[in-house]
Amino acid sequence: MTKVRCGLYRVPLAAPVSDAKVFTGRQSPLGDVDVLVVEVGTSEGLAGLGFSYSKRAGGPALFAHARQIAPLLVGEDPLDTGRLWEKLLWAAASVGRQGVSVQAVAAFDIALHDHKAKLANVSLAKLLGSYRDSVRCYDTGGGFLSSDIAAVVANAERSLARGIGGIKLKVGGNAREDVARVKAVRQALGDHVPLMVDANQQWDRSAARRMGRRLEEFDLVWIEEPLDAYDIEGHAALRAALDTPIASGEMLSAASDHRRFLEAGAVDVIQPDAPRIGGITPYRRVADLADELGVTVAPHFATQLHVHLAAAQPREGWVEWFDWLEPLFVERLELTDGRVTVPDRPGLGLTLGPRAAEFLLDRADLPSE
Repeated sequence: MTKVRCGLYRVPLAAPVSDAKVFTGRQSPLGDVDVLVVEVGTSEGLAGLGFSYSKRAGGPALFAHARQIAPLLVGEDPLDTGRLWEKLLWAAASVGRQGVSVQAVAAFDIALHDHKAKLANVSLAKLLGSYRDSVRCYDTGGGFLSSDIAAVVANAERSLARGIGGIKLKVGGNAREDVARVKAVRQALGDHVPLMVDANQQWDRSAARRMGRRLEEFDLVWIEEPLDAYDIEGHAALRAALDTPIASGEMLSAASDHRRFLEAGAVDVIQPDAPRIGGITPYRRVADLADELGVTVAPHFATQLHVHLAAAQPREGWVEWFDWLEPLFVERLELTDGRVTVPDRPGLGLTLGPRAAEFLLDRADLPSE
């Protein structure tokens, strides 16, 4: 590699959104997403693009860490993705193997894989060994608690009309309102539409059991994050007590955390987020173990990346449809019959668009000229 560029972008949402963490006072409404974008350049003129992100606090920390470790890639062979992942990880071993340090490494790891696929002139999914050309998808953006029931139903109907396959609702607030919310959407959409709910870690163990039983009549695809993200024992007990599948994993920031959930039989659906756990390299370890254990993989957020990774998994899962990052890029994903089509462009198939400059907070070109 001859050069590396890091950029921090703050992408605003069309309107702030709130989940149960906001209504329980733990967080403020979400109005934007900080995105760390990394580009790696090589002597043959190919550039690989990768990204990571942070919601609310953390974006400037991601950028600072990325800027500090980026020079370690200059002069390296970009095809050595595994070795370079470990090099970047160990460069900051004193601050740990989770959280900000790992999420900064993720952007580089994704960029290196993007470059490798471009060099082969194939999509990232094809490089990894794809099983399918499209992946089931569900919409989350229209189901936040900041929208009333009528708006949630209308949003769901628009999503289905666009070609999205399933609908996820935020719950975790008032129990009666949660049940009414799910009931209204189920009645409006019919029994054939896949429906999920997400409590965003806001129930304790007893509340999760009670709510899980009350929601079983609605034939949910899964109940997501019913408990604290690190409560492995509680998830396993809840899974044993309910017929509805249990999903979790998006907040875990290391492949080892996912392994513990899987080995404990704590989830039916594991939801790794490649930018949060360090990129494609550790994501594939999680996905491979999940497949061996018969657990469905449904990656969290970052649709533009995860559609490639989900297409390269033997057991078909789901991807989460979000358009929040679209303003950064030129390209758009295609929806057909409830599925996201895997782009056939080389690599991720993404290029920064002209609007990206509007969102730029900071940039570093290394080595500096």
